[in-house]
Amino acid sequence: MRARRISRINATLATLAALALAAAVAGCVVVPQNRRKYLADPMMRFQIDALEAHAHQKLYGSREAAAGGDGTPAGGGCACQ
Repeated sequence: MRARRISRINATLATLAALALAAAVAGCVVVPQNRRKYLADPMMRFQIDALEAHAHQKLYGSREAAAGGDGTPAGGGCACQ
């Protein structure tokens, strides 16, 4: 009787592990390079004011003299993008 209960618990755990693995694998997707620009669109961000966020990001990019790490195309460090 006890062995049957243990085997039932093991079967349940195996089923739950398989479902968790299936859910984790379903979240992985390969995005073609020509579609990545749509995922990195600044309008897709969760910002209250998109115009203010864009201005802030442009200021940050020119101050740090680096661009491209936030998903936007890399430009010059002189704020003349």
